[in-house]
Amino acid sequence: MPTPSFNDQPLFDPLRRLRTDWPQRGWSWDSRVACISSSFTSDLEASNRTLALQAMPTEYTSRSVATAAPAYRDVCDRAGGLRSGQLFLVGAPVGRVFSYGLWWPWGDGMTISLRIGLGGIDESHELMNKLREVFGVSL
Repeated sequence: MPTPSFNDQPLFDPLRRLRTDWPQRGWSWDSRVACISSSFTSDLEASNRTLALQAMPTEYTSRSVATAAPAYRDVCDRAGGLRSGQLFLVGAPVGRVFSYGLWWPWGDGMTISLRIGLGGIDESHELMNKLREVFGVSL
């Protein structure tokens, strides 16, 4: 639980920029993985990946995730693991809290989803409400 002096600005500022620059305006709540979610067509893959990496610059693939910190691997495991073509993106941690992105291409080859969550806290934490607020999403 953050202390009253917890500065969440370094955690949320990159996510605010991502939301502002994201070409799709519709974000929703994915309760299965407790994340904000946006889906888009594969023609936007390169530009959206660049935007996602600006907010969450550390990238893991299905091959490299084994080298990730235990807290990162735990998030991936809870989301069902990483398959070939999927990515796990991580933002700079603020204390024990970190932002992450699950980059999931769909089987149709035409659609990709980016799910954004917070690790190091549980789903009921007050920072999850702030994450939803940043992306204009309600439960």
